[in-house]
Amino acid sequence: MDDCSRVEGVGLALARNDRYVFTDLNFSLEAGQILQVEGHNGSGKTTMLRILCGLTLPSEGEVQWRGENIRKNLAEYYAQLAYVGHAPGIKGELTPLENLDLAVRMDRRREGADAEKVLERLQLPAFCDDVPCQSLSAGQRRRVALGRLLMLDARLWVLDEPFTALDPAGRRLVEELLSEHAHAGGMAVLTTHHVVNLDGCVVRQLQLGT
Repeated sequence: MDDCSRVEGVGLALARNDRYVFTDLNFSLEAGQILQVEGHNGSGKTTMLRILCGLTLPSEGEVQWRGENIRKNLAEYYAQLAYVGHAPGIKGELTPLENLDLAVRMDRRREGADAEKVLERLQLPAFCDDVPCQSLSAGQRRRVALGRLLMLDARLWVLDEPFTALDPAGRRLVEELLSEHAHAGGMAVLTTHHVVNLDGCVVRQLQLGT
């Protein structure tokens, strides 16, 4: 990963029903840094992540990648982006291996990624390999969803409540993955109600709804 990557929110504003949820939102995130988005329910955290992913247009302002509006070259931006939303976003009728293989085939960034090794890193029991995801626990499905991050060579991770449904061991695993990603020069933006322990990482906070 190179160290010239930078994502910025410049003057972002979000209006709903003639009322602003947030205005004049500015942030900058560089390689090796993590941004934790905080705020009460309804403060616009999820929508802010969707704006960052180019899925929702801001009422005002823009998201920039390497100093340019992401709309100027969405393909290049998306090639550096991996998004895991609040819902797992996996197919219940497919096994964990099939879901991860599908993610690679759809993305086409890391055809050689080893799904079995990724599942081992996620500490999923061996029996899960051949079980449809709809038969797994909510925490196991969350681990499969997070496995997409390890399958794709993305500099920017955008994660909406990544600790949802995870037990303490699962939360520690996510913290390890975030730390490894940052130390390798990656970036991450996440929302969470949990206290995040990322020793040695530059973690910034962005407060919404103040």
